[in-house]
Amino acid sequence: QVQLVESGGGLVQAGGSLRLSCAASGRTSSYFPMGWFRQAPGKEREFVAAISWSTGYTYYTDSVKGRFTISKDNAENTLYLQMNSLKPEDTAVYYCAVRFPYSDGNYGASDTYNYWGQGTQVTVSS
Repeated sequence: QVQLVESGGGLVQAGGSLRLSCAASGRTSSYFPMGWFRQAPGKEREFVAAISWSTGYTYYTDSVKGRFTISKDNAENTLYLQMNSLKPEDTAVYYCAVRFPYSDGNYGASDTYNYWGQGTQVTVSS
């Protein structure tokens, strides 16, 4: 089992920045946080970004390309999401996710992830 804890959310004005973290605890030797998703009120959970632990390649939904950067710390088994130039439409609860057993590909499919954090609220004011 693995537990995921997100942090770093908050209230920021449009154009501002936040850095989200996702720390994995428990059996971290086999579980690799790899995806960020978000869910706005009244909307379905959507893919934001993912990173391959085997290649380091990164993947983003079109609406955040050029503004968000996903990264990882292998030693700490921690996932990050640097969010710049934030917009009001980025307001949502952000979740990190683990896919176990680990596999590459199909990063945007939320049903391929089986461990989720509790989420961290990001609110961007206009």
